[in-house]
Amino acid sequence: MNQPSEPYRSSEPPRPTGPEPDLLQIEHLRKSYGEHVILRDLSLSVAPHQCVVLIGASGSGKSTLLRCLNLLETVDDGIIRLGGVDITDPRARADDIRTRVGIVFQSFNLFPHMSVLDNVTLASRVVHGIDRGRAEADAMAMLDRVGLAEKAKARPDNLSGGQQQRVAIARALVNRPLLMLFDEVTSALDPELVGEVLGLLTELKSEGMTMLVATHEMGFARQVADEVVFLADGGVAESGPPEQVLADPVDPRTQRFLRRIIDAGRL
Repeated sequence: MNQPSEPYRSSEPPRPTGPEPDLLQIEHLRKSYGEHVILRDLSLSVAPHQCVVLIGASGSGKSTLLRCLNLLETVDDGIIRLGGVDITDPRARADDIRTRVGIVFQSFNLFPHMSVLDNVTLASRVVHGIDRGRAEADAMAMLDRVGLAEKAKARPDNLSGGQQQRVAIARALVNRPLLMLFDEVTSALDPELVGEVLGLLTELKSEGMTMLVATHEMGFARQVADEVVFLADGGVAESGPPEQVLADPVDPRTQRFLRRIIDAGRL
């Protein structure tokens, strides 16, 4: 993978020295579909440059939480603040928020009839009105960052799964967001391709990217996370440093979940 000429820098303005306030604050979040409650009074904070890993059983609300943070879902109750600004305010412009909160899904969601370069520049040109020359220059810099500049003219179908996922990450990073959300980004990959994507996330973490990562990759959580958050029953059941949550969990629900992971040989 190509090495960047300089570390990743988000669009976040310089902050004064001293303790930094939390970049993301989630307060008493609730989301349901009909009678089915997915998130119930969930509160969570993420500090700047922190990597927080979400773990939990399927259906625990990890993906729904990330979609709420990117405003792909409308919350029923609660507040989400990004940099102190309430992004759940009905007056908030979703497209503006999504330039500050990037998201990458387990499915690549690339347009197969378009080149890699066009996939990465599409939102910049169509949604944000950036001229093609600047959009393509920014996209090429980000494709070089993820080691795929030479694939700019290729179609997604001509790339491996790992390469397609790295294109999806480049597309999310091209606007230099303040916060990146990753939703099970390795679950659709063949095992031999998982490492290259997790390696890129590890590099982003080392360069100061603020990240919220939903994953079943416990090795990644153990090695990279600043904090591990276990979701259950619509809320945060347990959170703390990875060495505590993964090795010495307190909540019985966390203990049961990790026993299943261990029995499956994934921890």
